[in-house]
Amino acid sequence: MSEPTQAARPAPALGRLAENSQIVLLGLLVLLCIGISLGSPQFYSVENIIAILRQCSLVLIVAAGMTMLLIAAEVDLSVGASLAFSGVVAMDVTNKTGSVALGVLAGILFGGAVGLFNGLVVTRLRVNSLIATIATMMILQGSVFLYSREAVQNKHQQVAFTEISTGYVGPVPIPVIIAAVVFVAAFIVLRYTTIGRYIYAVGANQKAARLSGIRPERLKLLVFLVTGLLTGLAGLILTSLMNAGQPTAGRGFELTVIAAVILGGTSLLGGRGTLIGTLLGVLVLKVIDNGIIILRWDQNLQMVVPGVVIIVATYLDLIRSRANAR
Repeated sequence: MSEPTQAARPAPALGRLAENSQIVLLGLLVLLCIGISLGSPQFYSVENIIAILRQCSLVLIVAAGMTMLLIAAEVDLSVGASLAFSGVVAMDVTNKTGSVALGVLAGILFGGAVGLFNGLVVTRLRVNSLIATIATMMILQGSVFLYSREAVQNKHQQVAFTEISTGYVGPVPIPVIIAAVVFVAAFIVLRYTTIGRYIYAVGANQKAARLSGIRPERLKLLVFLVTGLLTGLAGLILTSLMNAGQPTAGRGFELTVIAAVILGGTSLLGGRGTLIGTLLGVLVLKVIDNGIIILRWDQNLQMVVPGVVIIVATYLDLIRSRANAR
């Protein structure tokens, strides 16, 4: 009888590891920074730090919405395709109207429309969000080439458009400021508002939330919409950075976002997660990406890492759920 008990001891240890994921991530981030800097002193250069922050900002903007969505026990796998299509729309409208403001508005609204569509399919047609958003991803990946057969260049070379991603406010890049504003707003909503409490309640137990007077369908529709708007915003920044709308720009982006969110401790089962954890998850993944580049490793590893992270983080989430159920 004692031998099986001894063999089962690692499970509680894994449970504690999962519960303290933010501390573990912070320690991992420090170790990564030290290790990469030993291999390449260039890691701590101002230019490289700014490059990391720019990359983090794109992921963090969408990850803020994805965190709320996963807490509500839903997911959106179409964010990569929506990111690319939103950027193409923003660039095309800017070219046709000569107005950067209209291009910005069009790109963000297109992303919002995709999010609203996903939300309606999930809440009204009762289609599982995983299936629904995979279908949306496929629709968008095909439709963007029907809309524009090739990349849409910045024909008028609008400086105001490129400055969305390359400009600074003092020493801080504009995308970093935008990401910080989005993060703080999402943090306040989740931590200090009634809507935030409702999101957690719906994700933890939808039936109980409904009995408490909460309308889960409306709440989920809102979170899908917000995620879509944030995806459109990120697509706009990426298009500005490339100075062109690229139909294939978002390939694999959804995996990076989801990997960062679940690495940060947000449960795939809903009802649990924090934006601080998501921020740490984004930083860890982007520092790893940067290390792969400056250490001149095979860049295909940048796709391998999120896949491994998703498997490991999901397993730890299951361990944590089992520990909490005891």
